[in-house]
Order: sequence, then C-alpha cells, then structure tokens
Amino acid sequence: MLQVLTAVGALGGLTFALTSLLVAAHRRLYVEEDPRIDAVEEMLPHSNCGACGQPGCRPFAEALVRGEVDPAGCTVGTSAEHARIAAFLGVDVGTALRRTARLACAGGANVARDHAVYDGAQSCVAAALAAGGPKACFWGCIGLSDCAAVCDFDAIHMNTHSLPVVDEDACTACGDCVEVCPKDLFTIHDVGHRLWMACRSLEAGDAILDDCEVACTACGRCAMDAPDLVAMEGGLAVVDHSKPPRREAIDRCPTGAIVWIDAERGPVKGPAAKKIVRRGPLPAART
Repeated sequence: MLQVLTAVGALGGLTFALTSLLVAAHRRLYVEEDPRIDAVEEMLPHSNCGACGQPGCRPFAEALVRGEVDPAGCTVGTSAEHARIAAFLGVDVGTALRRTARLACAGGANVARDHAVYDGAQSCVAAALAAGGPKACFWGCIGLSDCAAVCDFDAIHMNTHSLPVVDEDACTACGDCVEVCPKDLFTIHDVGHRLWMACRSLEAGDAILDDCEVACTACGRCAMDAPDLVAMEGGLAVVDHSKPPRREAIDRCPTGAIVWIDAERGPVKGPAAKKIVRRGPLPAART
C-alpha cells in the first residue's frame, strides 16, 4: 500500500512540476495577438478557399494586419468588402491580378469519341481508374462533372456536350478543380492569358482526329506564325504566357485546338479551323 501511495505521490508531483513549467513558459513566451485580426477576419467571406495564396481567411487576416497583402487580394470578396477592410486598417485597397481556371480540352461529346462504355460510379476520378476512362483520346476530358461538383462558387457548368465551361467572373482561382481533375486538364491562369492551347494530346499526326476532331495534330502552323509565343514540345503546341498574347497564332490552326479566349464570347477559333455543326454525340470509336 505504501508503495502505491509513493508512486501516486511521485506521479502527482511530476505532473504538478511539468504543469508549472508549461504555465511559466506560456507566460514568458506568449505574444499578444493584435485584436484587429479578429475584426478583419469577420469582414472576410469565410470561404477559406486559398485563392488569396494563404491557407485560409484567418491567415489572410493576419497578413493584412501585418501589411503584407492588400484587401483586394481576396478574390472572393466584393469591392465594398475590400473598401471596408481598407478603411478599417487605414490602407489602400490595392489591386489584385484576376486569375481564373482554364481547361486544356475542347473535346465534348459532339467532337470526341468514346472507345468504351463506362457503367460505374458517375465520377471522373472513378472512371479514370478503368483504363484511363471511356474517352478514345487518353488525354481528353471525361466529362462526368467532378470539377463542377467540387466548385463552391458555382463557377463551372457542364455544357450540352458534357464539357466543363468556366465562368471567369465567378471563378476565384481557388484551385479545387485543378486538384480533382484526374487528367490534370485545369490550371490557374491570369485572365489576360487569352491565347490558349485547348488540348493536351501528345499524339502527333492526323490519326488523333479519328478520336477527337479538335485535337492538336502538331502541324506546327501556330509556332510558325508566332514563333516568339508558341513552341512545339513533345508533339504539342505550348504557349509562352510570359509574353503579351497575340491572335495570329490561331489563324491557320486547322482544328481550332489553339484559341483566343474572348472575355465576352469565350473561345474563338481561327478562320482556317473546321466548322463544327454536329449537335449530337459522335458514334463510338471502332475497335
């Protein structure tokens, strides 16, 4: 009995000593938090989307109070909310470069074939596990709307050909669609990147057109017409977005794989691109 009491007493003493040490360390090391952080956080939209470059609204509020970012850096917030935060902190609203998600595929059901019937869970991620998905083009959008489902801002909608369409005005560039797409077709870009390669196929030559009528065939015309903007890499045209975009790169593209994204009309093809008039889905590819 004495041994038990001795052990309990020793443990109790050790616990008390450690607790006292932690309390002392807390008092010595505690850094008082600026009360403005709570106030600024309340003015933020609480979306915690990460589009501002911070892991959530609280870290963004902390960065605002430290003067490391501008209120306009919150791409979800409205102009009125930015102005309110700026007035509260006594800083300028600042400017934020508008960014948006872009899809590197134009292969909707009316121009791209399936090579198999998929009858599993209606999810791109699930379908991709079955030999890469039903699309004949291995790199193409599967079209089961995982990206639209994961978007908290209702910025992605599926068109009539089962292809995602991004609403630039609603997109906050949070990157959720980038993470969920099993084909890595989404990337985040400045809205000023108007010259866009809407294809990820690495199969050079016209044979790819049997699978998708709007695929890049690696003909190289875009790179010839705008050599400072476009380069051929691994059978695919790649746009250099560090330079100001120009439209001549789309003029001779025979499939419309490289497009100009107009702020009002969306993707615009060059005059040499084949016109797509089919409204229904293409028949399945022959095996």
